[in-house]
Amino acid sequence: MGNLVIRDLNQSFRRDDGSNLIVLDNLNFDVKDKEFVCILGSSGCGKTTLLRLIAGLDTAQSGSINLDGEEIQGPSPKVGFVFQEYSLFPWRNVIDNIAFGLEMNGIVREERYRIAEHYLDLVNLSQFRDSYPSELSGGMRQRVAVARALALDPVLLLMDEPFGALDAQTRNMLQQEILGIWQKTKKTVVFITHSVDEAVYLSDRIIVLTPRPGRICKIFPVDLSRPRDRTSVEFARVRREVLDLINQNCSIQ
Repeated sequence: MGNLVIRDLNQSFRRDDGSNLIVLDNLNFDVKDKEFVCILGSSGCGKTTLLRLIAGLDTAQSGSINLDGEEIQGPSPKVGFVFQEYSLFPWRNVIDNIAFGLEMNGIVREERYRIAEHYLDLVNLSQFRDSYPSELSGGMRQRVAVARALALDPVLLLMDEPFGALDAQTRNMLQQEILGIWQKTKKTVVFITHSVDEAVYLSDRIIVLTPRPGRICKIFPVDLSRPRDRTSVEFARVRREVLDLINQNCSIQ
C-alpha cells in the first residue's frame, strides 16, 4: 500500500532577525495508493520543504503526515527519495551505487546484487553496470538515482524536480521512462515540478501551490488516457486550463 494523508501541515523557519518565515500554510491533501501526483509551484513556494517533511528528513512545525495509517516521524525504508541533484557516490560504479542502500540495510552480497541488477535492467542501463558517474550523461545518472531509490522497494517514491537540470529532449525521454517504470512497479509517486507541461504529461492529479507561503490553490485532476500526446488538442486544453487557473488565482513566477 502507499496511501499518503497530510493534515493541517505548517512549516516556518526563524530568520536571522528573529522573525518567522512561513513556508507552508495549512496543507491538507491525500495521495492514493499507486497514484502519480505532481506538485506544481514557483521557486520558493515550499515544494522541496514539503517533500523533505514527507520523507521524514525534517520535522513539521505542526500538522501530521501519515503513510498507510502510520505517522511519519523520521526516515523510513517505505519512502524513497530522488533528488534534483543526482547524489551518486563518484567512487562507486553504477551497480555499487544502486546496491548501496541494500548494503546499509544488511542485505547479503548475493541478494543485494541480484536486486540491483533487476533495477539496473529496469532503467535500461545494464550495459553501464561497471561505469562510474563521471562517465555517464546527466540523464543516465538520474536513471541510476531512480534505480537506487527503487531497489529498497519503497511504497512511496518522492521525486524533487529530478529532470529540472536536463535539456528538453532528455527531459521528455526520461518523462516517458519514469512513466513506464511507474506502470511496472505500481509505486505511489509524488513528483515536484515547476513545469505545467511536465505536470500535465505525467500526473493523475496536479496539486497547485501558491507562491510563498505555499498553500493549496487547487487540486486539478488530469483525465487524459496514457500515453499522452503533447501535440493533441486534449493535452493543449488541459494545459491551458491549468495555466488559466495559475494566472487567475495563484501565479507561478
